[in-house]
Amino acid sequence: MNRIPMTVEGEKSLRNEVAHLKSVERPKISQAIAEARELGDLKENAEYHAAREQQGFVEARIKDIEAKLSNAQVIDITAINKTSKVIFGVTVRLVNLNDDQEVTYRIVGDDEADIKDNKISVNSPIARALIGKEEGDIVIVNTPSGKVEYEIDEVQHI
Repeated sequence: MNRIPMTVEGEKSLRNEVAHLKSVERPKISQAIAEARELGDLKENAEYHAAREQQGFVEARIKDIEAKLSNAQVIDITAINKTSKVIFGVTVRLVNLNDDQEVTYRIVGDDEADIKDNKISVNSPIARALIGKEEGDIVIVNTPSGKVEYEIDEVQHI
């Protein structure tokens, strides 16, 4: 199976989520199922069916997270020698050459990506265009609205 790259923070977040699902959500759902069973006929018991459906979602999420963690390749960017090269985990400041706007992105794993927090997936078009490039390089990114040219202004290992 392929290794799944993730940052130290991403791994911690997934471990916290699976711990919460196991210690809080599972018992809560088990209690809801037990209470629904006490209500009688299970065929027409909406509370029972809803709790069982929720149980299925939680168990599937736990299984999914555990599979990702077992195949995780955790990369601590602060432990890697600093270079001006764009690699997984770095924070990159870009200048849009069309309008001189600056934007900063951190390149993270798929599960950590959050554009509102300026974290982009390593598999996103912009990250794929940036990986392997260095400070000062010009990259062209194909976007839905057309091609955008960026200059890599700074690469940070934070």
